[in-house]
Amino acid sequence: MSPRVVAAGLAAASLFVLGAAPGARAAPGAGEPAPRAAPLPPRLADPGPGGQLITALAPGAGSTAGVVSWWDLRDGRWVRAGSAPARFGAKGLVEGAARRQGTNTTPTGLYDLPFAFGVQAPPRGTSYPFRPVREDSWWCQDNASRAYNRWAEPRPADCRAGESEHLVAYRAPYAHALVIGFNYRKPVRGRGAGIFLHVDGRGATAGCVSVPAGAMRRLLAWARPEKRPHIAIGTASGRTAITRY
Repeated sequence: MSPRVVAAGLAAASLFVLGAAPGARAAPGAGEPAPRAAPLPPRLADPGPGGQLITALAPGAGSTAGVVSWWDLRDGRWVRAGSAPARFGAKGLVEGAARRQGTNTTPTGLYDLPFAFGVQAPPRGTSYPFRPVREDSWWCQDNASRAYNRWAEPRPADCRAGESEHLVAYRAPYAHALVIGFNYRKPVRGRGAGIFLHVDGRGATAGCVSVPAGAMRRLLAWARPEKRPHIAIGTASGRTAITRY
């Protein structure tokens, strides 16, 4: 999905506390210790089969900003390794199975991370499968193409340029990125293509999840293929609550 940005306010995100449960009690009084929120991964229905997890959490379905955190499973306990402000689709978030292409919504759910890519060289310490973006690197979003929702190099004849992304044209957002496995293994035409975790711009995305450039570099250096990292995308509550996934 194109990483073009749409101006959006971040005031709601500034009030959003990572991991706070809906309806949490008010802040403690003077001298009273602050309650410690339980780590988010154990509260998910399925944190994935591996030892690493990324959570992309928004306050609500209409939100365009939130928090991305990444976690390690250590001795049976999930430990947060880092976090960063995140941006979502200009039209908010929607259940992945109900998403439609071109709606500027970020799909919620639990997804694998097939590979990383980038216009720039991989950050030092990167061990995750990484594809360098070249002049003839494309992501096909043409519903009529056999390469739908796939990296194509070069662009196939049945994949129209106007229905695809010329990856090298997005030098800043795709400096470094991770492919989110939404609609990837068995693509459903019309559901959506090209959903990535990538470097942010000046506002909301067209359906991807974005984070600052420094956070993206840290994520690529952190991810380990043998730990099978996944990403869980969702909201603090409601039908798209991250804990449902």
